[in-house]
Amino acid sequence: MMKDGEGGADNPWMSRTTSRRLAAFTLGVVVLTPLLAAVPAAAVEPPPPGGRFEYQIGGAGPTLAETRIVSRDRHDPPAPGVYSICYINGFQAQPDELDWWRRHHPGLLLRHRGRLVVDQDWGEVLLDTSSAPKRRRLARIQTRWMASCAARGYRAVEFDNLDSYLRSRGKLNVRNNLALSRLLATSAHRLGLAAAQKNAAELGRLGRVRAKFDFAIVEECQRYDECGRYERVWGRRWIEIEYSDQDPRFFARACAERGATVSVLLRDRNIVPRGHSGYVSQWC
Repeated sequence: MMKDGEGGADNPWMSRTTSRRLAAFTLGVVVLTPLLAAVPAAAVEPPPPGGRFEYQIGGAGPTLAETRIVSRDRHDPPAPGVYSICYINGFQAQPDELDWWRRHHPGLLLRHRGRLVVDQDWGEVLLDTSSAPKRRRLARIQTRWMASCAARGYRAVEFDNLDSYLRSRGKLNVRNNLALSRLLATSAHRLGLAAAQKNAAELGRLGRVRAKFDFAIVEECQRYDECGRYERVWGRRWIEIEYSDQDPRFFARACAERGATVSVLLRDRNIVPRGHSGYVSQWC
């Protein structure tokens, strides 16, 4: 087994077809050789408040003329000419990356009574954030991913599934994930990247104060009546995504209440690329 930092163990080449990515794409190989110390320090700047946002984590494509912010999967290049956010599944393993985790870092996959703990909604195995040594190993792996994002021109990073402790069968707690978040945000800042809190309204100010996140990306806060929690913590520095498979009144209300001041987007649940069946992407 290769240790952290030894060549390909932290640079897997993955299939681009997962439960979240319905279309196959041909990508250039991403070489993750830039390390933390090799990327020049830069001022950390969150995305422009209220900027029109495109969510492209299911596959990169052309952006619209009005777009100011784009989030894309870490394997894809940033969008030219706009503020680009690099998507990393920071707390769970993508289904098409699970074999890589099993080969190189099996001890970082969460287990309960010897069996892997799985987020049943997405088929993703949870990463084990339960101890400081494991969190440091996870942070080293993801810092290399972030270094690649920064070297290619991304301005920020979002770490998905911060709330994995809620699906951990009691093996993880909020303190575990906040501790990893602090390590990840610190690495992001050293690379000149802003760091986004993804969901987890229950954190209140802890995401900003303890984990040192710079802004938030939130899903379905209108549906779950959580938007006020984010607004109290982040002011205008957050991005809201509602989904088209829910009552359309959620998006309409979000637009009426915040559309003039906060980035609000309606998207299809599987985040398919423009031009593919089921694609929905609408601003207020």
